Amino acid sequence: MTELARLKFYATQPHSCSYLPEQQATTLFLDPSQPMDVHVYADLSDMGFRRSGDHLYRPHCQQCNACIPARIPAARFIPNRQQRRILKRNQDISVRATRPAFKEEYFELYRRYIEQRHADGDMFPPSREQFSTFLVRDLPFCWFYEFRLNGRLVAVAVCDVLPNGLSAVYTFYDPSEERRSLGRFAILWQIGESLRQNLEAVYLGYWIKNCQKMNYKTQYRPIELLINQRWVTVN
Repeated sequence: MTELARLKFYATQPHSCSYLPEQQATTLFLDPSQPMDVHVYADLSDMGFRRSGDHLYRPHCQQCNACIPARIPAARFIPNRQQRRILKRNQDISVRATRPAFKEEYFELYRRYIEQRHADGDMFPPSREQFSTFLVRDLPFCWFYEFRLNGRLVAVAVCDVLPNGLSAVYTFYDPSEERRSLGRFAILWQIGESLRQNLEAVYLGYWIKNCQKMNYKTQYRPIELLINQRWVTVN
């Protein structure tokens, strides 16, 4: 374990919650002067931290504990019937790992995804600067996984490859390919990639019981939830 006790953290002032509109949120950030060390990041991911751009953070709300970190133990995951259908339906998609970069092809896909799927969220309206600050970071453990159908880019999964697992930072995809369930397929692919790289888990971020947009995360079983600082398996 890294000597986490020596790290400094800073909390934001309360602000409107992105997931539960009636709540006020506070976010805890690792001191941005701390180098982005992969081992520190891995240890903090086991404590429920996530990465956004150059920052590691986790919710630190005084009156609410609805955001529960979730991860899929890759070796124990068993796809259900619907997930097996999704895997079969997308057998014609090829996936390639590449270093993070700004490309118009990426941004155009991201723009359409945000405008059609998340026009009510914090990332609307999308901009090139926002895309770059959020996702295009020169970090040795960060990768863009391109999903292509006959050469056409249909999805990008931005992932951090850590010693303890694969952290799913963000995925955006072609909203016109609804039949393929590309978001779900990207998670299934990442589970398989974790196994190929001998990694223990896929870190999915936060599950929020009363947020419909987060409900998809508990469709992957078994799943582990960080409750009272212990990872608890839900079958």
